[in-house]
Amino acid sequence: MLEPVADMTKLGSKPSGSLDGRPAPRSYAGSTTAVVWFRRDLRTGDHPALSAAVRSYERVVCIFVWDPSLLSRTGQPRLRFLAGCLSSLDRDLGSAMGKGLVQLVGEPETVVPDLARTVGADVVYVSADFGPYGSRRDNAVESALGADGARLVRVGSPYAVPPGKLSTSSGAPFQVYTPFWKAWRQQGWQQPIPAPPETLLAKITRAGVGNDVRVPEVAPCVHPLPPPGEEAAHGRLESFLAGPVRGYKDQRDLPGVEATSRLSAYLRFGCLHPRQILSRLDPTGRGEQVFEKELCWREFYADVLWHRPDASNQPYRAEWSRLEIDRGPLADERFEAWAQGRTGFPIVDAGMRQLRSEGWMHNRVRMITASFLVKDLHLDWRIGASWFMEHLVDADLASNQLGWQWVAGCGTDAAPYFRVFNPTLQGEKFDPKGTYVRRYVPELAGVSDMHIHRPHELAGSLLAPLDYPQPIVDHHAERDEALTRYSRMRA
Repeated sequence: MLEPVADMTKLGSKPSGSLDGRPAPRSYAGSTTAVVWFRRDLRTGDHPALSAAVRSYERVVCIFVWDPSLLSRTGQPRLRFLAGCLSSLDRDLGSAMGKGLVQLVGEPETVVPDLARTVGADVVYVSADFGPYGSRRDNAVESALGADGARLVRVGSPYAVPPGKLSTSSGAPFQVYTPFWKAWRQQGWQQPIPAPPETLLAKITRAGVGNDVRVPEVAPCVHPLPPPGEEAAHGRLESFLAGPVRGYKDQRDLPGVEATSRLSAYLRFGCLHPRQILSRLDPTGRGEQVFEKELCWREFYADVLWHRPDASNQPYRAEWSRLEIDRGPLADERFEAWAQGRTGFPIVDAGMRQLRSEGWMHNRVRMITASFLVKDLHLDWRIGASWFMEHLVDADLASNQLGWQWVAGCGTDAAPYFRVFNPTLQGEKFDPKGTYVRRYVPELAGVSDMHIHRPHELAGSLLAPLDYPQPIVDHHAERDEALTRYSRMRA
């Protein structure tokens, strides 16, 4: 069963009529061609929009648009991974047989209608986009297509339960995760659908599309990124389900253990749909149950951002705009130490160095490093969120921004404002042998387990590590300062 989202028009219907004050739209009566516009859905399996197009039309042109508005805000790791995913999708769509993916460059509201006009398509199929920019962009493209007599049809979405579908008993948006999770599970989701058979994929064509479009050159990335594409995503899922998921509940917070799924980048670009993961989880497994909740966090944050698009760059709770934030040369110096992994707090430095070297960071360490920036250094959560967006291969606007707000205390959950992670104790609890720290902070390789998270205690001794900085702040003093500032803000 197809999953229509935000457009209930029957797939076989044709537009008619004219627009006031404009020339009569182009007639597409009898059109046999459709366009599928890929965005955050770079796969062929469980792709309702692609399935709808190849089942309803004789010719299908598949496109991706390199949007300048997004290119300017996309970090190098994501660009490189995206380029690899597009190459993989191109092959899956039949590039070896002269079909494949047409890549365009330009403003979507211009190039998508132009392409539809060129190939004589009366409809452009997409998976619905619920992000602030994506929603505005799609409305603009829909208007431009409509002026030419064509339609934008949204079928499916990147989520098991689309944002905006769930509400509290009073009809209000959810602001707390646990009630959302209960409603999300009760709502449920459709089973994934298979990729269209080869007989239908044979309808994909490049005929009538010029080959002179030059896509942006994406420079090689120094990060050891995960292998891109749909096949690699399923391979990673199989590896996770074959073993690590069973220990996920107990080991997911241990950064020195390979216990997480590493599926986030594939979900970010839609090489996998969450339904394809959820359908494979054993509902009785302890690890599987916890992992399902982690997938739900992604959908909760997408729902929050759908209702509050301003939360992408403003505190969810307005009173937080009054919080005192450090600025000036010393603040800039401290930010640079944080970004480079030179704070003198080993777990923080290991995380920031992992981010720079791999384009990824363990989730527990993301929380520790974020807490350190906003509650020990008293810096604006937005500059940390921006740094993560630039360097993470899996950077997702809703999860990233609202995750940072959760740590800062200005997000949907009001309680964490007084929760200040002690980076030393966090390291000792979740990386007790220093496995993770030694991996990314080689200066500490020879330090004993007893001092791996407290190397400053060795200062002045022959065992002191060389070229590793002393702590740039006193955590206990800065914790008190953070709580004082929060009290003043809330007064």
